[in-house]
Amino acid sequence: MINTHSVIRERLLKRAGLIEQPKPKPRYTLAQLEASEWSAQFERFMRNRLIMGALRYGTLGSPQKKKYNRILGIQKRLDQYALSGNLENLVDIANLALVEYVEGDQPNRHWDALHGDHCGIEKS
Repeated sequence: MINTHSVIRERLLKRAGLIEQPKPKPRYTLAQLEASEWSAQFERFMRNRLIMGALRYGTLGSPQKKKYNRILGIQKRLDQYALSGNLENLVDIANLALVEYVEGDQPNRHWDALHGDHCGIEKS
């Protein structure tokens, strides 16, 4: 028979780490996440446009490439996407971000992992 004393005792022992607790089953396997958390079509569209961009503007990281304000380009395309819903703008944004990551000349460039809300504002 379970009484109050035994319930309290079990909780205290668990909290103290003296009773082994079963490990929770992972929600996903790594293979499942690798398969689900990417879009091959989006990547293909990105690569196609990067290849065309290399022919127009020069290869990624090429020192003789003209300088462009990619940050303003990202903002412009994000505004266009918000108005039109044209998915190509998202591919352009991703490519501009990639080129900025590789070639950017922002004076305060650094890597500092952000913590907190990465998804933005939830729709109601």
